[in-house]
Amino acid sequence: MEAKPKVNGGVKDGKQNRRMPAIHGPTNPMVTPLLTDLYQFTMAYAYWKAGKHKDRAVFDLYFRRNPFGGEYTVFAGLEECIRFIANFKLSKEDIAFIRECLSPTCEDGFFEYLGGIDCSDVEVYAIAEGSVVFPKVPLMRIEGPVAVVQLLETPFVNLINFASLVTTNAARHRFVAGKNKLLLEFGLRRAQGPDGGVGASRYCYMGGFDATSNCAAGKLFGIPLRGTHSHAFVSSFTGPDEITEKSLKSQDGSKVCKDFVSLTQTWLSKLKRLSSSEGVFGETNQSELAAFISYALAFPKNFLALVDTYDVMRSGVPNFCAVALALNDMGYRAKGIRLDSGDLAYLSCETRKFFQTIEKEFQIPDFGNTGITASNDLNEETLDALNKQGHEVDSFGIGTNLVTCFAQPALGCVFKLVEINNQPRIKLSEDVSKVSIPCKKRSYRLYGKEGYALVDIMSGENEPPPKAGQRILCRHPFNESKRAYVVPQLVEDLIKCYWPGSAEKEREELPTLVEIRDHCMKQLEQMRTDHMRRLNPTPYKVSVSTKLYEFIHFLWLNEAPVGELQ
Repeated sequence: MEAKPKVNGGVKDGKQNRRMPAIHGPTNPMVTPLLTDLYQFTMAYAYWKAGKHKDRAVFDLYFRRNPFGGEYTVFAGLEECIRFIANFKLSKEDIAFIRECLSPTCEDGFFEYLGGIDCSDVEVYAIAEGSVVFPKVPLMRIEGPVAVVQLLETPFVNLINFASLVTTNAARHRFVAGKNKLLLEFGLRRAQGPDGGVGASRYCYMGGFDATSNCAAGKLFGIPLRGTHSHAFVSSFTGPDEITEKSLKSQDGSKVCKDFVSLTQTWLSKLKRLSSSEGVFGETNQSELAAFISYALAFPKNFLALVDTYDVMRSGVPNFCAVALALNDMGYRAKGIRLDSGDLAYLSCETRKFFQTIEKEFQIPDFGNTGITASNDLNEETLDALNKQGHEVDSFGIGTNLVTCFAQPALGCVFKLVEINNQPRIKLSEDVSKVSIPCKKRSYRLYGKEGYALVDIMSGENEPPPKAGQRILCRHPFNESKRAYVVPQLVEDLIKCYWPGSAEKEREELPTLVEIRDHCMKQLEQMRTDHMRRLNPTPYKVSVSTKLYEFIHFLWLNEAPVGELQ
């Protein structure tokens, strides 16, 4: 795994104050201050014109509904937001472009103002990346001059939306597949462009996948790479006569097989004589056999064959086994097969039986456990169906449905003003789900006796935090009849400072990708399975303190206009 610099300037280490490296810019060079909507600049000018641009504002970034019909979401994209804000600066070219886009009546002083702004007066508080999160609870709280923070809205929402959606999708696939299956992300070719492909690989790994086929993501993020060959490689061969270099040195280097092709054909003849294989296969496809032999000669330590080009049980699996047994004679262990079509449950079970027969008949230790990988447009539903049918697949290669988030294209994050100049603000709507929760808040997670999360609770910034063992009244933000007392065994403070205005000030470190992935897996284990299940999951409770509940409704009544009947 490629080491990433820790960023925690000013953190005390014993008696010494270590100065940490500067925060690098965003991974994607397209993420610049211009990656925003025009109305952010028009508002910035209006704020400046009104003399309000330095007003101290607080915004919450959150979402309203969990994706994919589920009851949880995984928060991702925070590191890229911090990279963006730490290097935020409009260039002269950027400002010249904005000048062209705005009205010619805009004053020169505004563009001079744009040239001087950065994020040194901005603070970002957030939940740790990789955490399981829920609707209405702020993922990020951004404080600073209103005009500057407004310019951060679109890029922040953009960086969080897709990242959190893909990570959640990956986590859901991991939950259905189970902890012990190897999950491989194969989605680059079907992703929404290069950025979608690279980002999906990163966040699928964060959400619990084990490896990717994406070389660029492997280089950028240190994600393990996996990949073998396609049907084109198999069908490009016409027969064993094409193989000119037939020799193979043994694993320990003690001997050389001068004709590996003949050794493989000898094993294929032995397989045909197996009583269990009678009626299963006769003559296998020789061009396929040639392809497998060639691939094994190229990668004897990592031989994994795609076996469905012609016929899985009558050709692909026997040909693979012949090559694998020949490799075994030379001290190598084949990795396994990949199934990319057909009845995956049936074919995997039949293949496993064939492997186990070979182990028994030829006394080849552990051959029965040779790996079986399945691909072919897999999704959550397919994995669930395979589990119910019974299968022998060890690894799943998943692409299109995973990286494109085919089941739901967007998460729907929003960025709402909740306070300005210490005055709480609220956004009202006839749709209660769109009513914002005002003021600067703290968020806590309360855990029960069994270690599972019970409820998230939000309270005002200046309220005393809830304590373990203390009886706490948790209220639904808008429904007065929904309330419950909780006596938590553990209280977790969710919000930490990730950007205090400078990388040199004390702040939370940005963890490595592996650390975020580990945190994500731990978080998912702390959730009850009824919250996680695919069908009819139990909603997780999000609440507010009594004080905050009362304040929400006071402000609501105060801000809502009173109608008049005539």
